[in-house]
Amino acid sequence: MDTAFFVAWIEEIAHVIADQRDHLTKLDAAIGDADHGANLDRGFSAAREALASADPPPATPGDVLTLTGTTLIRKVGGASGPLYGSAFRQMGKTLGDAPEVTPAALAMALEAGLAVVQRLGAAEEGDKTMVDALAPAIRTLTAALEDTPADGSYGPVLEDAARAAAEGAHATIPLLARKGRASYLGPRSIGHEDPGAASTALILAALSTTAAATAAK
Repeated sequence: MDTAFFVAWIEEIAHVIADQRDHLTKLDAAIGDADHGANLDRGFSAAREALASADPPPATPGDVLTLTGTTLIRKVGGASGPLYGSAFRQMGKTLGDAPEVTPAALAMALEAGLAVVQRLGAAEEGDKTMVDALAPAIRTLTAALEDTPADGSYGPVLEDAARAAAEGAHATIPLLARKGRASYLGPRSIGHEDPGAASTALILAALSTTAAATAAK
């Protein structure tokens, strides 16, 4: 996975978030500020524009993710900006200046991003946050890499990770929120999918889509 792959991933995220903006806002309206979709749409659109206009352009996958994270912190309001922005920046830092990224290196970067999210949000699995989608996706990716074909194809393992993220997000519906604004609602937070988990699942789905599109070329 080279620099162009990661630029394509961010572009796909921006597309998917824009398409699902109203859905994310509806989820957030039930247990939050009703701005999650709008905030992420603005942030990832800005990230896409920043990547397209950067001079010089990002030279490595790490550069792509670092610029994306910095842009999200600057453009996204609420808690989402620091959480997503810091996660992407940490991923970029973890990848360093490598010109290409292996699936195993990507898994390590995602793990580092998760650690930042958990530190900033003081959240664990089961707290009804984005962690409930990201953590199982990383576990699935790491486990699947052990069975990666000798030819190094990574599309199927990323598809598995995206599926785990979606299942993790759906599994937040019956949970009682213990972190974030939703936690103020107490038992009323039960019965609603967490918007952060839902958007995280979309980001992982975009990664899988990018891998499939790259493989098809």
